[in-house]
Amino acid sequence: MDWRGWIEVLILWLGLYYAWRSLRGTRGAKVLTGLVSILFFIVVVSGFLELPVLGWMFRNFSTALLFMFIVIFQPEIRRALAALGTNKLFATATGTREIVEQLAEAAFDLSSRQFGALIAIERDVNLTPVGETGQEIDCKFSRELVTTIFFPKTPLHDGGVILRGDRVLYAACIFPVIQRPDLDRTLGMRHRAAMGLTDESDAIAVVVSEETGTVSLCHRGRLERNFDPESFKRRLGELLLLDKNEKHSTTHHSSLAGETPEPPAGAARVGGVAQEHRSDRLAF
Repeated sequence: MDWRGWIEVLILWLGLYYAWRSLRGTRGAKVLTGLVSILFFIVVVSGFLELPVLGWMFRNFSTALLFMFIVIFQPEIRRALAALGTNKLFATATGTREIVEQLAEAAFDLSSRQFGALIAIERDVNLTPVGETGQEIDCKFSRELVTTIFFPKTPLHDGGVILRGDRVLYAACIFPVIQRPDLDRTLGMRHRAAMGLTDESDAIAVVVSEETGTVSLCHRGRLERNFDPESFKRRLGELLLLDKNEKHSTTHHSSLAGETPEPPAGAARVGGVAQEHRSDRLAF
């Protein structure tokens, strides 16, 4: 095998590995396992028993099978491409130190009042389609504004807020809820909605538990919890301002898919103290 052959093997290996990472822990992984098992069985049986009709059907329907895979795994393919497009190599700073300070003040003010809250911070991926499920506001961000929005029983308190730069664009938005069988069953709907949105985009979500007052951060579909004000500002600054510590961010998050990296200072893994309960709901 010459060097071209080795390059082909490397490309195929990287493609399969990336596909496996994208599907791991999702419903698509089980579907793919079932389809591969069926196809493997058909190929082995048709070849071993020399069944020409079955073999002919398999060869001629291979193109249709490719389109079937695209349709079945459309959510996973979209998520993988979005993750590739939001790689740190293509990322840009999306916030300022001032907005980090204001977000920290607002989050812990809501926490002290035990007002449930869900705030998504837009980065490179435009969140307008999600924002259109709620109410357009488009006004400058402030702690008083966010506290008013999430005050219990007000018209806009159910749902999420979308923040672009230093402006609140939308409120009462319906975020996509993550669907993964390996999630902690005690996670409330706010946290699941934050994970769903950040799993499909490069947004960062801030979640405040209505029941416990716990402040959490979510990005790339992963949750970090139990921050104090200083550790929250430090971690949010790493994510929004692309500090030099950003390259270590993947070692700080709390994985919910079986991995066990260390959380940042002041944060605790899901499954640790002050877990979210089902009573922390997000009305849809």
